[in-house]
Amino acid sequence: MTPSSGLLLLLLLGLSQAHPLMEEGSGEEVRVDEHDTTDITTRILTSNNATDEILLEGDLLVPKTRNAMTCWSQNCLWKKGSNGLVMIPFTVSSQFTSWERQKMDNAMNAFHSRTCLRFVPRQNQYDYISIENKAGCFSALGKTGGRQVLSLNKQGCLHLGIIQHEISHALGFQHEQTRSDHDRYVRINWENINPQMAYNFYKQATNNLNSPYDYSSIMHYGKTAFSIQYGRDAITPIPNSNVQIGQRQGMSYWDVARINLLYGC
Repeated sequence: MTPSSGLLLLLLLGLSQAHPLMEEGSGEEVRVDEHDTTDITTRILTSNNATDEILLEGDLLVPKTRNAMTCWSQNCLWKKGSNGLVMIPFTVSSQFTSWERQKMDNAMNAFHSRTCLRFVPRQNQYDYISIENKAGCFSALGKTGGRQVLSLNKQGCLHLGIIQHEISHALGFQHEQTRSDHDRYVRINWENINPQMAYNFYKQATNNLNSPYDYSSIMHYGKTAFSIQYGRDAITPIPNSNVQIGQRQGMSYWDVARINLLYGC
């Protein structure tokens, strides 16, 4: 190998590691604007400023069918068929364009290619997800029964990571930083958080599925979520404060693994 060809190989390798080109199975390139450092939580919370829905942790609809923000039992999980696939019926509002619907399809295809979940157009099923263009990005936690609204506002929510984030809520997954063991992995900077918003960082009795804490989870808040002043972090990863959290490029390895664990794929 000549020196020039070796240098070219190293350059190409570095580029491939620095920028994930495609979310597996999504059919969509994940192009990240190097000048846009907005994390997923900031995008979601900014969009949700316009909603009058009562939301917990920024984007979770207050449960009406159960008392706690948990989804462990079979009652809130989507059912697996005899063929081993979990079929999840859904509808999409006619307010979305074909291009916008394609973005949703791309996000769903990643679940299809890596899990036993299948999102299928609703026919006459009683339980289904209704994807709507409401004010904000939000979802209920797990299957609630009947028509279940998942909001993806056209102006701020149609990003691959946000779509997968809200779908994951509808599957039964909570935010990563509310894990029952979060004190070992993140420091909550209470002094930088509006006291009225502090409940968003309380630990929950989560089912961690014997999986490690995942800073790269699509379900993790960004560092400045609910901070009272620009530039002050509400969450600090420990022991390495430079670890990235709040990524928006798509599901991580453990996001996918947990779906397969929870649904027995």
